[in-house]
Amino acid sequence: MRAIVRAKYGSPDVLHLEEFERPIPKANEALVKVLASSLNAADLEDLRGNPFVRIGAARKPRHSILGSDIAGRVEAVGMNVREFRPGDELWGDLSATSGYGTFVEYVCVPEKALRLKPAGMTFEQAAAIPTAAVVAMQNLRAARPSAPGFFLSGEGQIQPGQKVLINGAGGGVGTFAIQIAKSFGAKVTGVDSARKLDMLQSIGADHVIDYAREDFTKSGQRYDLILDIVCNRSILSCRRALSHRGTYVIVGGSTPAILQALLLGPLITNIGRKKMGLAPWRPNRKEDLDSLKALFEAGKVVPVIDRRYPLSEVPEALRYLAGGRQLGKIVITMENGGEAYRGARS
Repeated sequence: MRAIVRAKYGSPDVLHLEEFERPIPKANEALVKVLASSLNAADLEDLRGNPFVRIGAARKPRHSILGSDIAGRVEAVGMNVREFRPGDELWGDLSATSGYGTFVEYVCVPEKALRLKPAGMTFEQAAAIPTAAVVAMQNLRAARPSAPGFFLSGEGQIQPGQKVLINGAGGGVGTFAIQIAKSFGAKVTGVDSARKLDMLQSIGADHVIDYAREDFTKSGQRYDLILDIVCNRSILSCRRALSHRGTYVIVGGSTPAILQALLLGPLITNIGRKKMGLAPWRPNRKEDLDSLKALFEAGKVVPVIDRRYPLSEVPEALRYLAGGRQLGKIVITMENGGEAYRGARS
């Protein structure tokens, strides 16, 4: 079988294609034939070895194979696996249970991490959802602070009629966040580059802002919830754009931006009614995937897929992701792929 591997941190140039023996599942594992995966910002962070990634792995990566999202089919099961059998179609996020490793043709997955793929989804659609859409949902539902700088998730923070702003709305997490927020009845403003604004409106954004032409923190508009995926404005500036009881949640961004949120978020939260911080990520939760399945089947959340690349072109796909120009998700297939953006709901 083939896999994209690396032995050190660095640019996509450190990645290469290798041949391996097909793995044999342990007693509690299933051997899964990977039919599609997708890229996430975490793949770039892990590839480069940002400061948080290097905690406990300063000089050498923990994982030689990147990738967390998976959609595929069971090929074989270990003797203790009871709920799944060969032929079952699966989807999920392997980052927590298997230590990443989906840029590969076959992977062994613990039974506890397996999730049955919705029948109505293509493998490419299923591969686009497990990380980005779950991150979007958990952060939109970030509720009362659980610890200094952190929120609980899943408590129903977002409400019908609320004004929600998504900064960095045109990427993987952002395109899901727009659709999920709309499904809750929110009024959504999407912020991104000019080339992405038409797409944002096509998937439901009520208002769009070109970040290069307008600073949303200076417009005078106030929002009940700001989801900040790129953190290109200071946390104090974003505080000005919150309503009296508004919530600001950092989803991604640079290490300094995240540290700023951890340091200043609790102070701002403690001195007023506005809440600021991060929502801890809980990957591969069955409840979240079931909710997203229902939204997909209702036609309310559909992955926006910009480009598809074959496994051998993962380095080029990561270079494209690093450029920040993608419209939604970038999918990795095990077949020949290529550029395939055909509109907002392709």
